[in-house]
Amino acid sequence: MRRPRFLPRLGLRARITIAFAVGAFFLSALLAAGTWGFTRQNQLEQRSDAATGLTVANAAQIAQGITSDVPKPKDLVAGVPRPTGAHTILFYKGEWYPLDPSFGEDALPGKLKDVVERGDDARMRYSYRGHVYLAVGVKLDTSVEAAYFEIVSLDELEQTLETLAYSLIASALVTTLCGAGLGWWAARRVLRPLSGVSSAAKDLADGQLSTRVEASADPDLAPLATSFNEMASSLEQRIERDARFASNVSHELRSPLTTLSASITVLENHREDMPERARAALDLMVADVNRFRQLIEDLLEISRFDAGVMHLDLNDVRIAELVMQAVSVSSDADIPLDIDHKLAGVVVEADKRRLMRVIANLVDNAAKYGGGATRVELRQVDDQVQVAVEDDGPGIPEEDRDRIFDRFSRGLTAADRRTAGEGVGLGLSLVREHVRLHGGQVWVEDRPDGEEGARFVVLLPAVKPSDEGDGTNGDTP
Repeated sequence: MRRPRFLPRLGLRARITIAFAVGAFFLSALLAAGTWGFTRQNQLEQRSDAATGLTVANAAQIAQGITSDVPKPKDLVAGVPRPTGAHTILFYKGEWYPLDPSFGEDALPGKLKDVVERGDDARMRYSYRGHVYLAVGVKLDTSVEAAYFEIVSLDELEQTLETLAYSLIASALVTTLCGAGLGWWAARRVLRPLSGVSSAAKDLADGQLSTRVEASADPDLAPLATSFNEMASSLEQRIERDARFASNVSHELRSPLTTLSASITVLENHREDMPERARAALDLMVADVNRFRQLIEDLLEISRFDAGVMHLDLNDVRIAELVMQAVSVSSDADIPLDIDHKLAGVVVEADKRRLMRVIANLVDNAAKYGGGATRVELRQVDDQVQVAVEDDGPGIPEEDRDRIFDRFSRGLTAADRRTAGEGVGLGLSLVREHVRLHGGQVWVEDRPDGEEGARFVVLLPAVKPSDEGDGTNGDTP
């Protein structure tokens, strides 16, 4: 069982662009993290070494002062040089002498004091009162128990590192965007030949059989272009052979059909002299000959489409009058018409004969397979005209709604319809071809009123209002 896809499948260009963007992001993030970590470690070591060196020097000076019997140890602390913002503390004979009373014994980490008390020099980075400090402790080499401590603020260094981090993040984002742009450009360059093949395939599907793909100098793309052109040539030759065959057969059948029609005309002139069974046989012959004639005309029309020699004789026609005229000459002239009054003066640029054939074929199709047309509707949708023919038949299943417009196809349920044997499956195919030549669309859907039946819809473009002021509306029915 195939799992449902929750996210739409991305196109190849989007995937290439995302791949470049993700790659650029990870590389820039890795570089930024490495740069920040190296800079932070280097700056901390430099700051710690500088603070330790100065503390050791100050401790030696204080130790010398202690051996000189200076009466006030706090004066010794005040007399040593120290960095701006640094705090000094002297431990002497069990007493603590901070230079700044707010930074006394409690400002020093307990672990640091323990290490120095054991006689080892130590330094430690820690947080105190929401700030980051570096504390350095040195055991004084004197005859009495004494130690010297300096506390240096690292806030300025932390701010510098924070600013650097923001700069590196911004650089990573810019690099990611540049990577996405590079990916989009590369995808466009890579897919440009494929776009040409896609466009050629679309033209080929639209009936432009002479479409070919320009040969590529790229050794990886040349086989694709060659294979496509060979396929297009083979398809063109096959369709041309089929079209010539259908055209030749249709022309060859016209001669015997003409003879049959003439013979039937003679028989009909003597119809009154025939017995009842002969008349019934004659009626069957007349119906079959008319059906045969229609089939040959449809085959010739199809062969012209295949040969690419079909052209429209375009004129401005009043669409409302054309629909009424097409219905009046169809097999069922009593169909109710539902025409939007706004279309009374609207004209479309169309081939009048072929457009009437479209409507007539839809009405005849409803009569043959749908129990007869129940309504013909004409509406304006935006800047297009919509013609719909409804019937009260069994409807068209979803899986057949595209296939019924193929040649010689009457759908899977055609055998269950009332008079399925009367058609050969070319009427709707001709409708689609004629509508396509007009730049329109045709499809079948359910009836909007919820009743059983089918609704064939034709959508035609190029709607414009007629100019009733000068009385010239072109060739109108």
